[in-house]
Amino acid sequence: MKIKALIFDVGGVLQLGKKPLEYYKGKPHSLGVHEYISRKLKISLDQYFDSVDTAYTKSIEGEISEKKALKIMARNLKTTSKKLKEFYKQAYKENFKLNKELLKFAFKKKKQGYKIAILSDQWYLSKKALVLKDFYNKFDATIVSCDVGVRKPNPGIYKLTLKKLRLSAKETIFIDNQEWNIKPAEKLGMKTVLFKNNKQAIREIERKL
Repeated sequence: MKIKALIFDVGGVLQLGKKPLEYYKGKPHSLGVHEYISRKLKISLDQYFDSVDTAYTKSIEGEISEKKALKIMARNLKTTSKKLKEFYKQAYKENFKLNKELLKFAFKKKKQGYKIAILSDQWYLSKKALVLKDFYNKFDATIVSCDVGVRKPNPGIYKLTLKKLRLSAKETIFIDNQEWNIKPAEKLGMKTVLFKNNKQAIREIERKL
C-alpha cells in the first residue's frame, strides 16, 4: 500500500536533546531538564524525582491540570509554582534545540503531497516549550498526550493519530527515537523508523516511501 503520511515524535526527533533519554528508576526521562531543576533547587536528583514523580506522570496523560500539577510539585519541592514554572521554561530552552534539518525534510515531503503529523508524549510545560505553535498550523495533525489523555506506547494514541489523518496504519511511517514506542506502531501495521540521526532517518524514510 502506498505511503501517504509521515508521523514524527518531538522530543529526541523534531527537538534534539543535549542529553539522550535515559532510564531513571525504571522510567525514561530527559535527565538534562531534571538535573537542571534539581541543581536550581539545590537538592539531589533522587529527592527531586521523589517529589515530582506522581504529579508529573499524571500530567503527561492530562489526568490532572497544569495548575494542580505545579501546585503539588512545588509544595513537595518547597518552592512556589511560579518559580518552578520558570525553572522548567529555562531548562527546556537550555536542553533542547529545534531539529531544523528534519523539519525542512518534513515540509518538503508535505509539498510533495504527503501528510505530516506529530505524535508526542508531553506534559503541559514541555508541550509549551517543545511543540511550537507553528507546528499546529504546518502539520496535518498534532497529537500530544496531555491533550488527549493517553500516551505511548498505548495503542490508543496511535489509532487516534490515524483517525485524525483519515488513513490506515499501512499508509503511514512513524518516526520515533525509542524502541518501546516503535513496537506498538509496528503491531498496528505502520512502517517505522527508529531515529538515531538525521542522515540515517531520512535515508530510511526515503527507502520506505
